[in-house]
Amino acid sequence: MPLIQQSAYQAPWFLPGAHIQTIVPSLTRLHWKIGYARERLELEDGDFIDVDWMRSSGDLNRLMVVLHGLEGNSRAPYIVPLARKACESGYDVVVMNFRGCSGEPNRLSRFYHSGDTDDLHYLLTTLGAKYQSVSLVGFSLGGNIVLKYLGKEATSVPSNVSGAVAFSVPCDLAASAKKLESWDNKIYMKRFMDLLCDKIEQKESLGYPRIDSRGCRKMKTFAEFDNEYTAPLHGFDSAMDYWEQSSSLYYMEKIARPVLLVNASNDPFLPNSCLPKKIATASEKLFLEIPETGGHCAFPGNIGSTYWFIRRALQFLDQF
Repeated sequence: MPLIQQSAYQAPWFLPGAHIQTIVPSLTRLHWKIGYARERLELEDGDFIDVDWMRSSGDLNRLMVVLHGLEGNSRAPYIVPLARKACESGYDVVVMNFRGCSGEPNRLSRFYHSGDTDDLHYLLTTLGAKYQSVSLVGFSLGGNIVLKYLGKEATSVPSNVSGAVAFSVPCDLAASAKKLESWDNKIYMKRFMDLLCDKIEQKESLGYPRIDSRGCRKMKTFAEFDNEYTAPLHGFDSAMDYWEQSSSLYYMEKIARPVLLVNASNDPFLPNSCLPKKIATASEKLFLEIPETGGHCAFPGNIGSTYWFIRRALQFLDQF
C-alpha cells in the first residue's frame, strides 16, 4: 500500500512542540468519566487479567478490543475518550488491563511485557468469539503487541478479526529504549522507572518468589530493568534478547489483516526505525501514517472537538 504521507492531522497552534503535545493531553484528559463493567478472565497458567466493558445499545454485533501502554490501564487518558466514542458508534468495547495493571497484583511473579501476545489471543478466542466482527486498537506497548500478534501469529488470528489500528508504537524496542535514555526524555524515563519499581517492591512485600527489589530505585534505564527483571521473569536471556524477540518491526511483513499504524514524526519516544516506510510500501495490508506532529499517545485537538485519533481509528476500522 502507498504510504499516507499527507496526514490530515495538525496539532493546535497553542500546543507547540512534542513534549507539550505529549504531556498536556495526559493531564487534561484525566477529567473524562466512563462507566465500565469489570470481568475477570482466568488464564490457563493460574493467573488472571481484568477486562473492562462498555456495551453499546445497538445490535451491530461488533467488538473493539483496546490495549493500553506501559503501566497504563483502562482509565488512561487516551483510552477513555476512545472507548466512549466507539461505544456511541455501535461497538461493544472491552479494554484489556495487562497483568497487574487493573489495580490488583496478578498472582504470579511474572507480569506483562511488550511482546506478550498469549493473553490477547485468549481474550479473542473467548470473549471475541461471539462477535461477527472484532477490531483491535493498541497504544504504544499495546500497539506493539497488536502488530506483533497480527504478524507472528497470522495463521492463528481468529477469522472474525477484521482490522486494527496502532498509535505511537515503539516497534523497534531496542532503539526506542535507547532514545528514552536521552537527556530530554529523562522526565518520561524517571516516571516509568518509578512505576515499574513500585510494582517490583509491591510484589516483594507480598512474598512473590524470584523478586528482589534491591537496586531497582538506582536503575535509570530500561536496559537495566529489563536485564534484571523483565528478561529472567519471562524466559528471555537478556534485555536485548527480549527486545529482539518482542519487537513488532520484525513481524510486520507477515500481517494479513488491514492495519493502520500512526506514528508522529515528532514522537519523543520513537526513533526513525519506528517509521517502517519500506515495509509499509511493500505490504498489502499495512498502512503507515506519519503526522508531522502529535507527540506520544496524544494527538491533541482543538477545545470541544472530538479527538482526531478517535475519528481516524473509527474511520479506518469502519471500512472493514
